[in-house]
Amino acid sequence: MNKVLVVGGGGRCHAIVETMCKSAFVSQVYCAPGNAGIAEIATCVPIKDTDIDALLEFAEKKDIDLTIVGPEAALAAGIVDAFQAAGRKIFGPTKAATIIESSKDFAKELMDKYNVPTAGYQTFDSYEKAVEYVRGGSFPTVLKYDGLAAGKGVVIAENLAEAESALKDMLLDDKFGHGKVVIEEFLEGPEFSLMCFVNGDKVYPMPVAQDHKRAFDGDKGPNTGGMGAYTPLPFISKDDIDYAMEKIMKPVAAAMVAEGRPFCGVLYGGLMKTPSGIKVIEFNARFGDPETEVVLPRLQCDFYCLITDILDGFTPVIEWEDCATLGVVLASKGYPGSYEKGYAIEGFTKVETPLYHMGTAVSKGDLVTSGGRVMMVVAKGEDLAEARDKVYKEIKKLKCKNLFYRKDIGHWAF
Repeated sequence: MNKVLVVGGGGRCHAIVETMCKSAFVSQVYCAPGNAGIAEIATCVPIKDTDIDALLEFAEKKDIDLTIVGPEAALAAGIVDAFQAAGRKIFGPTKAATIIESSKDFAKELMDKYNVPTAGYQTFDSYEKAVEYVRGGSFPTVLKYDGLAAGKGVVIAENLAEAESALKDMLLDDKFGHGKVVIEEFLEGPEFSLMCFVNGDKVYPMPVAQDHKRAFDGDKGPNTGGMGAYTPLPFISKDDIDYAMEKIMKPVAAAMVAEGRPFCGVLYGGLMKTPSGIKVIEFNARFGDPETEVVLPRLQCDFYCLITDILDGFTPVIEWEDCATLGVVLASKGYPGSYEKGYAIEGFTKVETPLYHMGTAVSKGDLVTSGGRVMMVVAKGEDLAEARDKVYKEIKKLKCKNLFYRKDIGHWAF
């Protein structure tokens, strides 16, 4: 029997841990640092996800058979390189391959070079030149901080004042660190997420999902790390998925090999179905959050075998349940801006569908809020309407003074 370490602590990692716990080949799952929900099903280890030396020491000491990395910060810090150098099996891209997420400018240059469809763009490190460029362009326009920004480095500016403010944050005030800004043309159409298991040029798709990034109903308010997700998507056809695989996901995996940065792990394509075809909005180098929480519950094969087969170069057996899943995030009031922590959450033991913890802690015996996104309620159904009805019914069982959530998750499908 095998021991697994999951690195990270949010809702995505809760879903990964839960799925791994179902494996017939796993005897023990550890999670570092984990959270209050994960602690109920696995052994949480108080090690920060970017403390690579301590994580490797723990893996050596416990003789961990497989490590899976959740968050991008750990990947960008080089956790996979360190584990591989020590001869330990780990699922995730190297630091050199993680650049497809950690630098939006790199991703755009790669797509340009290999003719992968995406929005037109320019990259700037000068505030003055960036402002001059947006003044000569049209609105809305999309501004992206080049590096990692925890899902908050993208601004869709509706006018010059908004663009100037965002550029000031990114290039003068170094809100996310000192870096560059990618300015993209604004595309229209439904967005969708296509996550794939990848090893080199071998690419295996997961069911497509859609994330809701705006904070409030009607896709209003600031961008967040995601307020809910669902799968499948009635407006994305099999032909659309085939196109995305053949023109985007497979060519990009092959391009990373050609560039000497072979990718192994989960390659996340953030895509948009525009009137002129499917185009790339962004790439991530790991499981998406909150999409993972609605996709993994549909997995019917053994998760441990799937991951180890991919790592060992075998063709994995991948089976998905024919059902719909929909999940809604409950967030602290004020998120994605400033918010207060420490509010008691009641009624969570009464929830009968999957409940993934994102930002929770235990204080004096009570479950309390400890992050911006706090938890995610997910439900399955024969169709999306059934899954949606179940979710909102279950959410009513939760009691907390400082949480809000969107009431329209899945609205693109109805």
